[in-house]
Amino acid sequence: MERTRRFLRGLGLPPGDAHDLPSSAKRFPDGAQYRVEIPSTEGPGALAAVVEEAERWGITIHRVSQGSGVMLMTDDEIREMAALAASRRMEVSLFARPHAGWDIGAMAVSSAGRTVAPRLRGQEQLVQCLEDVRRAAAHGIRSVLLADEGALWVAGEMRRAGELPAEMQFKISVMMASANPAAIRLMERLGADTYNIPTDLTLAQIAAIRAAVDLPLDIYVEAPDDLGGFVRHYEIPEIVRVAAPVYLKFGLRNAPNIYPAGQHLEGVSLGLTRERVRRAKLGLDLLARYYPDAVGSELGAAGLALPVLGEAAAASAGK
Repeated sequence: MERTRRFLRGLGLPPGDAHDLPSSAKRFPDGAQYRVEIPSTEGPGALAAVVEEAERWGITIHRVSQGSGVMLMTDDEIREMAALAASRRMEVSLFARPHAGWDIGAMAVSSAGRTVAPRLRGQEQLVQCLEDVRRAAAHGIRSVLLADEGALWVAGEMRRAGELPAEMQFKISVMMASANPAAIRLMERLGADTYNIPTDLTLAQIAAIRAAVDLPLDIYVEAPDDLGGFVRHYEIPEIVRVAAPVYLKFGLRNAPNIYPAGQHLEGVSLGLTRERVRRAKLGLDLLARYYPDAVGSELGAAGLALPVLGEAAAASAGK
């Protein structure tokens, strides 16, 4: 295997998983090692709950992400989320939908074909996904989740061409599922700004990915049941050390998947959101206990895709 390993080194890729777990010297633009993300923040009510709970527990939440999609939010709801996040100097990332799993195709719901579910099915669905990106940008959102390589490439080209704001960021969903340094470097070259790695990668595998790419990694330190259900809180200090810059992502085990969310599930959604923030408090306490020198970002730090409000949002979105 040495010949192949030498070739990988020539490409600037690690020759294998990094079992020596080297400390990452890479950082966010403000010099921090970690930031905190609360996923499945399904609308302005859930975002308000994140803000309230973060204040209650005395912790900093840098980013919230939403999974039901721009297509299932009203204009007013998008603007309300953007305004609240802007007032707190937080980032909001909305999913660009739809995808094959919400379409009429049978493969996405078959036992052997579920891996196609996050991908875009046909060119019309690509158009629809990119329309979600445009609409989010027009209402001030500056971060969107993508789960399809083609959408990432085209959205990156749109950003370069001025069709999307230059500050728009593309956060890659865990559903993309690329799980090795070469694949994630490819996503970085296509325009990814942050990458959510699969939930079950070892520290050695994560360290090898960090050696290959510079973009921030989004890592579930507690994963929803349908993504493995792992509770990796005691690994947080080592994850920060080897994976920086990293978004610590607090999902929730033993919780229902509520996508697509809506008013019919609002009570459940808010309860799950509040518990995710409490889990973040537990994880950050553990980080402070075992890695007290770890450096986190302040709200509004450089590199956050902060919302832009009012006429400036539409103008920079090409409207």
